[in-house]
Amino acid sequence: MKKEPEYAIRVIDARAMVHPEPFERVVEALTTLERNERVKLVLGREPLPLYRFLEKNGYEYLVSPEAGGIYEILIWESGRK
Repeated sequence: MKKEPEYAIRVIDARAMVHPEPFERVVEALTTLERNERVKLVLGREPLPLYRFLEKNGYEYLVSPEAGGIYEILIWESGRK
């Protein structure tokens, strides 16, 4: 059985943040991301502009819509699954 890679998760709970702080916090976290780390953004709306930024800059992401309109977005550098 293939073992899933282990990684640490940096959580940014941006539900109480005002634009553009959530975007700035994600970009800041990504600039110091280690090989074994992922960023999880928790937000009260879907961050469509962030997806374009991630795609253009070599990141992948997984979106998990949660109850109450909350979105959890797991982000990692492409090629580091």
